[in-house]
Amino acid sequence: MTTLSSESLREADVLPLSDTPHDLDALVEWIGDRSIVLLGEASHGSHEFYATRARLTQRLIKEKGFVAVAVEADWPDAYRVNRFVAGGDRDHDATASLSDFRRFPGWMWRNYDVVDFVTWLRSYNDRHVDPARRVRFYGLDLYSLRASMESVVSYLDSVEPEAARLAREYYSCFDLIGSEGAAYGHAVTRGLAPSCEDEVVAELIDLRRRATSLVVHDGVVAEDEYFFAEQNALVVRDAERYYRAMYEGRVSSWNLRDEHMTRTLRDLVTHLQRVAGSTKVVVWEHNSHVGDARATELGRAGEWNVGQLVRTTWGRDCFSVGFTTDHGRVSAASDWGGPVERKHVRPALAGSVESLLHDAPVDDFVVRLGPDTPPALRATRLERAIGVIYRPETERSSHWFHAEVASQFDALIHLDQTSAVRPLERTLLWDQGELPETFPSGL
Repeated sequence: MTTLSSESLREADVLPLSDTPHDLDALVEWIGDRSIVLLGEASHGSHEFYATRARLTQRLIKEKGFVAVAVEADWPDAYRVNRFVAGGDRDHDATASLSDFRRFPGWMWRNYDVVDFVTWLRSYNDRHVDPARRVRFYGLDLYSLRASMESVVSYLDSVEPEAARLAREYYSCFDLIGSEGAAYGHAVTRGLAPSCEDEVVAELIDLRRRATSLVVHDGVVAEDEYFFAEQNALVVRDAERYYRAMYEGRVSSWNLRDEHMTRTLRDLVTHLQRVAGSTKVVVWEHNSHVGDARATELGRAGEWNVGQLVRTTWGRDCFSVGFTTDHGRVSAASDWGGPVERKHVRPALAGSVESLLHDAPVDDFVVRLGPDTPPALRATRLERAIGVIYRPETERSSHWFHAEVASQFDALIHLDQTSAVRPLERTLLWDQGELPETFPSGL
């Protein structure tokens, strides 16, 4: 063990990470027999975060019996990956299975790190003939309003055409807008179109009423497919609410989204207990979702998140791991809907959590958090969050918030210098990221 050199952190034992077979041993031991493990990331575009989460997840699957990975992605897009890793023959490889991730930000899942992990999942599952023992891959998010409606109808077309006809009738309410969810929310809140709330609830009720007749054949496979359809109907219901709430304020829509993701996780656990006999799930989401909101200034402003709700629901049966970095590169856009760029991540602000960890004598390490954590990590400090957008020109106001990291997470992985995740579809702006920041004046 190595101790942090900072005088205020002299009692904090940190375990160096070196990408070797045993460097995560202590973290796996800390997780123990817990059934819900939340793995964060300080950005949506850093290679080392994806790679380290994948390594830890593989160990949890092999050594601790975890049976599912649930990620911050839309339900129908991720379910195509789930079919592939379970042995489906629609897609010939992992890259093809990621083809439904078309909506911005595509690079968040259509990148080489995810391809590697999905390929590993398929290989692992191919060694298990029993479908109940195969590891599953699910999305928890709710942005897929249109795709989820299409998935519900497509499923019903294959099992009960009359139910599909009724679903089309209910969902035709959205045809008055004819575009994605944000436009629907704007039109409804401005009184330009009627709400479709009653229709999406009616479709969910009808689907559930037919549940018994829809899963009477094919055992686990039929139950999985019904579960997929039911969750899509729930996505439609919650997305309809979310897109209306977008125009009522950030806190309202944020809370709806994280409530949805937590409820989906609870439904997953119930489903997995029924079909696989296990409830062990690894969750991949941003730090801002998996770190307990009660330990942040955002929580004090009224936000709650997955980390808080999971701790409330599962108590000591969950374990959360945050990720931090000081500097490097990141794949991110400059504006919502913009092209992916490879950007320089500026060194952490003085006095922040990341700056404190940057002063450690090792670059990459994991540290246990909790009531015994030294005061330096229990104090309220600035903490960085880079999502799919990174604006270094407004670094402080756009990407930093106050938090008590020892109360946010159960452990923290610090990777001092990180590199940009490689998207499957590179752009000119991403390739130009290899050039020094002084280009072209520095030539």
